[in-house]
Amino acid sequence: MDSQLQHAIPSLLEATLALEWANRWDWFFGINLGIFYDAKRRAVVPTGFLSVGVKRFSHEDLRSSYVLLAENQAPHLVLEVVSKQNGTEYRRNRGMYAFMGVLYYVVYHPGSRRKSPLEVYRLVNDKYEYALLSGNPIWLPEIGLGIGRDRGTYQGITREWLYWYTEQGQRLLTPEECIEQEQQRRLAAVKQVETLAKKLRSLGINPESIA
Repeated sequence: MDSQLQHAIPSLLEATLALEWANRWDWFFGINLGIFYDAKRRAVVPTGFLSVGVKRFSHEDLRSSYVLLAENQAPHLVLEVVSKQNGTEYRRNRGMYAFMGVLYYVVYHPGSRRKSPLEVYRLVNDKYEYALLSGNPIWLPEIGLGIGRDRGTYQGITREWLYWYTEQGQRLLTPEECIEQEQQRRLAAVKQVETLAKKLRSLGINPESIA
């Protein structure tokens, strides 16, 4: 890992998902966590991945890795955030994810001008090569969410981020945005009460005398 974005981007996705699926315990989002898919091979470590249909956590120590044989479920989505030192590892890992049966392979190239910054591949006939999906956001029916890019603020940093979306294309709010929205509602409610009190006083009525 050689970029702060390779931690911040999946962290935002995980935090938003934890808020949206707060009452669900059948999913797991891993960040820079090893996936063991073959007892004779080293683990592959994507930037982030999402599995649906597994336990969110099994004990208080949480997971130290993700073992396919133990989970009995390949990740539905794998995310790779490409660093500036882009090499062949992304193409090599793509074959590993296809072998595992990962349904969606998502590659994000921050600031890319030569190609689309967001590439989403769907596994078709055990391959990704000819299954590049288009659009922004891109709907992922098996997951029940879309993924796309938009400009926003996370941890005080304003830039383009990856977000989850509804089927109607509405971006899910991040925890920070939910807090800000709630604060705005409270301020609006206080202002409404103050306006009403002012109007009552103009009519000669003491608002404090009203039970």
